[in-house]
Amino acid sequence: MKSFYQFMMRYRGNKQIDHARKLADWMFYDHDFPKHSHDYYEISSYLEWHAPFPEAIATYDEVWEEYKEEAKP
Repeated sequence: MKSFYQFMMRYRGNKQIDHARKLADWMFYDHDFPKHSHDYYEISSYLEWHAPFPEAIATYDEVWEEYKEEAKP
């Protein structure tokens, strides 16, 4: 199973600049982001303390649902 970080890298460099792209780009450049995590609460906690923009946590919740759907067998 891919980590959430690996899943998010699909949004990097999208031509459309949206919140998912902004979050993915920030995650890429943030060296302390838990890049190997599969844990919702670990990542959520990190974002609560280090959110790069106001919509980051709401965006995280939305893309987390996509991540979980993709991970289903």
